[in-house]
Amino acid sequence: MKQHRDFAWHGDQAQRGFCAGARKKRRERMLDASDIRLLMLHFLAQSNAHGYELIKSVEELSKGEYSPSPGIIYPNLTLLEEMDAIRVVDAQESRKAYTLNDSGRALLTENRENVATIIQRLTSLAILVNNRSIPEVEQAIHNIKFTLNHRLAQENISAETLEIVITALNEAAEKIAKS
Repeated sequence: MKQHRDFAWHGDQAQRGFCAGARKKRRERMLDASDIRLLMLHFLAQSNAHGYELIKSVEELSKGEYSPSPGIIYPNLTLLEEMDAIRVVDAQESRKAYTLNDSGRALLTENRENVATIIQRLTSLAILVNNRSIPEVEQAIHNIKFTLNHRLAQENISAETLEIVITALNEAAEKIAKS
């Protein structure tokens, strides 16, 4: 049996994929490789599956808002197989279906809180995207971004103006959090 690879939990989501200012907008990486492996173990604990079925299971969980690429699923299936966490159900089949081994069940049990957090993150993504697409919310977000970027793009902004901007943003964030 090969040694277990890193299943470390990375809880500081605020630092992931941070992108600010006028840089090109990038979508934050939804899951890292250890998250994907845990999700794959979670789905394989429910039933045997092919790689494509695992992709679809993750996609369904997020209501289509996130779909892992084959480039992340298949190498992680190989890694989980090398770790003896999963095994191929029938090596003679043209498409490999995988099942969970005892080692995989133990990893899943050991990481059940992390799995619950990952599942919650994916299910809440669909809700977030749905609520952000309400026209009035979209317009309000656009107004804040446009006004903020327009104001901060000016040279020689005074300390007083910066304080007004920062205070207004913090007050808006506080009101939204309390709503």
